[in-house]
Amino acid sequence: MEFKLKNSLKIFFELIKIRITSFVALTTAFGYIALDGKFDLTMLYAVAGILFLAFGSASLNHFQERKFDSLMERTKNRPLPSHQISEKAVLLLSVILIFAGSIILGYLVNSLALGLALLNLFWYNVVYTLLKRKTAFAIIPGSLVGAIPPAVGWVAAGGYILDPQIIIISFFFFIWQIPHFWLLLLVFDDDYRKAGFPTLTTLFEKYQLSRITFMWILATAVTGLLIPLYGLVTEFWINLCLLFCSVWLTWLAFRLLTEREGNNVFRFTFRYINFFVLAVVFLISIDKLAH
Repeated sequence: MEFKLKNSLKIFFELIKIRITSFVALTTAFGYIALDGKFDLTMLYAVAGILFLAFGSASLNHFQERKFDSLMERTKNRPLPSHQISEKAVLLLSVILIFAGSIILGYLVNSLALGLALLNLFWYNVVYTLLKRKTAFAIIPGSLVGAIPPAVGWVAAGGYILDPQIIIISFFFFIWQIPHFWLLLLVFDDDYRKAGFPTLTTLFEKYQLSRITFMWILATAVTGLLIPLYGLVTEFWINLCLLFCSVWLTWLAFRLLTEREGNNVFRFTFRYINFFVLAVVFLISIDKLAH
């Protein structure tokens, strides 16, 4: 019984892509806190709602990608390709999770938060998922998926959707998503080619991709420095920390320009850019909560 429960939980956490969806919840909470530093029950409702929707979206994506996953070394052991769970069960799980998240956001938060969250689901499961089978540049429009969750948190807290402050926050996450996914695709380039996905390496040489990715990372660092200019940071030491983090990321990313062989540099840079985003979220949240 204990083994079955452990195995079922393992399958469930794989289906909901817990590491990715947890970050969606984090950026939603960040958007909520960024408005005026509130930490209350409505924020918990907003985070729970978008988390359930993200779980449902991730499960649905497993169903959508099942045939492609079976062709890739990295994904062939996922629950559907390895026949650990039925397609009907995954679809049912997706519907339940999406319905639960919609109810939470619609009834306990507000309709605008629900609308944005459903837009995010549509953009990921329909627009991005279909586009990435057609073009290697699908990640650019697909990066909207990273920009919407903080906006959900912002409007859940009562913020105006066109406020320049949330626009710069969402823009920051939009820019970050591009090198974030780009680096991941570069690491698993061979796998994606096996599955028939269009890849960047068919269009550019590796050294060219390294230079292009470096520029996107530089853009991420610069956008992070723009956030305080919109009145989101009050403490001087927070500004200094943000400056340090931006310089640190840029310095580490220089390896993309000097090391042209192997995937290790892509793996390390992928890790660094994610640490940078977490640092920005943490620092600005600390500033907001302290005031």
